[in-house]
Amino acid sequence: MRVVNLGLAAAAVLVSGQAAQAATTEEIAAAAAKIQPKVVTWRRDFHQHPELGEQETRTAAIVAKHLKDLGFEVRTGVAKTGVVGVLKGGKPGGVVALRADMDGLPVEEKTGLPFASKAKGMWEGKEVPVMHACGHDTHVAMLMGAAEIMAGMKDQIQGTVVLIFQPAEEGMQAGAGIGGAELMVKEGVLESPKVDAVFGIHIGPGEPGTLNWRSGGFYASVDRITIKLKGRQTHGARPWSGVDLSSAAAEMITALNGVAARQLDVAASPTIITIATIHGGVRNNIIPEDLVMEGTLRTFSDERNKDVKARISKTVTNIAAVWGATAEVGFSGFYPVTYNDPALTKWAEPSLVRATGGKIEPNGDLVTGAEDFSFFAQKVPGLYLQLGGRKAQYKAGESPVNHSPYFDIDEKVLETGVKAHVTLALDYLDSKAAK
Repeated sequence: MRVVNLGLAAAAVLVSGQAAQAATTEEIAAAAAKIQPKVVTWRRDFHQHPELGEQETRTAAIVAKHLKDLGFEVRTGVAKTGVVGVLKGGKPGGVVALRADMDGLPVEEKTGLPFASKAKGMWEGKEVPVMHACGHDTHVAMLMGAAEIMAGMKDQIQGTVVLIFQPAEEGMQAGAGIGGAELMVKEGVLESPKVDAVFGIHIGPGEPGTLNWRSGGFYASVDRITIKLKGRQTHGARPWSGVDLSSAAAEMITALNGVAARQLDVAASPTIITIATIHGGVRNNIIPEDLVMEGTLRTFSDERNKDVKARISKTVTNIAAVWGATAEVGFSGFYPVTYNDPALTKWAEPSLVRATGGKIEPNGDLVTGAEDFSFFAQKVPGLYLQLGGRKAQYKAGESPVNHSPYFDIDEKVLETGVKAHVTLALDYLDSKAAK
């Protein structure tokens, strides 16, 4: 972590080409501190009442009412359950967008928090427990706090702020088609008004209150891998009379691990191939006719993505043929690499120094997780940030990570996230106006 130990006024002096002054920094900090109790209250409410992708009706209603009460122009039902708020400042200028995702995960919470989720939802035909195990409750709360601060500064804003409250970041149910950011882009969320740049923040178990990022590719692309095998059913005591799909699948998994580790230059770009589920058969002594495996592919470039997909398909079909089976390999649920625009990233660093008091890491590690913020950043220059939220009782590297049933954050860092949202938006619009 690179920590720049600067007071607010001193940090503001570093802002090159940006019109914000120290007084504005202090004003944002004071407003964020004042609204922090409300942000925590919102976060806890959303945490206790999580909703799965495209089911975020309660969350969306709360967000929409809040924005309308603040004087935003509000559109609901965007990408089915999304909300978009538009705040036109008192002066003409550019357009900047800030994004928060709203959906929870099919995870049973085990944090023991007094506001822990007991919610249930339907996912792919099954009733499942639901938890905000990825921090989207905090993302919504922080952007609601930023909205309130900016509404109070409306006359000072040189341009327009677009707030995007997005559904279904965690992906769609099988067979549901496109959703989330991809559908929001398709429905024109970046076009009316036309957005010049977009920013987003994701909370995680990193150093508390520190923002980290990297220029260029930051989060991996992701594909859902589906492998359908067909053989010939037989008695488990006579495997030679049929096609042993379980053994074929085991060989495929070993070979696919070899593709990632032995066929690709691991120093040039990371690649992850994971087979996570295997479904086949109904009885211990019957070798089934059908078997399905599913998993995930993570890459950091389009070229590598295409290459690996071809290798997976070739490996699986060849092994299937050796065993006398047939194989169908499919890829779906694609998110591109989350790419931080280099020019925008360089511009933003002084603003992020000010927002955090210097707690930044601009050369963060690659993240093998994926983010559909990438669809926004494909259309306009984007910058995606990670906010460290590790609780005090954990040492670095020991905190439960996102998607864990024990995932929780230090709520003090929400104030930093609010400041970062507001500072980036106002500084960006000021810089556009100054050109």
